[in-house]
Amino acid sequence: MSIVRNIMMVVSYDGTAYCGFQIQPRDHTVQQELERAIYVLTGERVKVISSGRTDAGVHAKAQVINFLTECIIPIDRWCFAVNTRLPRDIVVHKASEAPLNFHSRHHAKRKTYRYTIQRSKIPDVFYRHTRFHHPTRLDLSEMQNGLSHLVGEHDFSAFCSARTPVGSHVRTIYEATMEFIAEPSSGDGQAGVIHIYITGNGFLYNMVRIIVGTLLQIGQGKRSGVEMNQILLSGDRNKAGPTAMAHGLTLWEVSY
Repeated sequence: MSIVRNIMMVVSYDGTAYCGFQIQPRDHTVQQELERAIYVLTGERVKVISSGRTDAGVHAKAQVINFLTECIIPIDRWCFAVNTRLPRDIVVHKASEAPLNFHSRHHAKRKTYRYTIQRSKIPDVFYRHTRFHHPTRLDLSEMQNGLSHLVGEHDFSAFCSARTPVGSHVRTIYEATMEFIAEPSSGDGQAGVIHIYITGNGFLYNMVRIIVGTLLQIGQGKRSGVEMNQILLSGDRNKAGPTAMAHGLTLWEVSY
């Protein structure tokens, strides 16, 4: 008699070569590669469930997935076995058995996204896939001020794409912080890397990227930090800034 197991994995991937996480009919996706690797290993056609569906070009440091299987491979061998069948830009870091009712998306309590900006006159070729390059000065204190208005429960209609599914746009942001790592050797007093971390109970389509696009306008002096609150209250997508480039965004952590 076969026994069904629910395998949970923590996965990292460089999203550069993929049209997002979720399987699409004619596009190359992360889910497609994971399901293919599991099929080659086990002979089973499984459906991989993720904690969230990252867009084309977006990366993940700790994406959480789960799938049901009847395979009897010991849990401590799953990482190695799957990794040898995956492309080099997708890596499984951890595998464990979860209760059969565990669902990586429905049971997630908090998610953290990180957006990274390379603030330097000259781009860094080695980080071109994971950092958005911005060559001119940014007012970091005003950007932090703008971030502070996001914390709490709000209607984020102004910060989501028109492609967002119909439903409530109310989300809770627990933390919104910014870290600046200076690069003094460049000779530019403002050169360095800016990491923007946003933690919430859920995110709307393109929400983080629109927030970052608005923050960049604040940093450039086109808006003040307090305008972030005014944009929130308006509920109008046209009041917010542009959608920032996908390659600077990483799904950083998922908590249960």
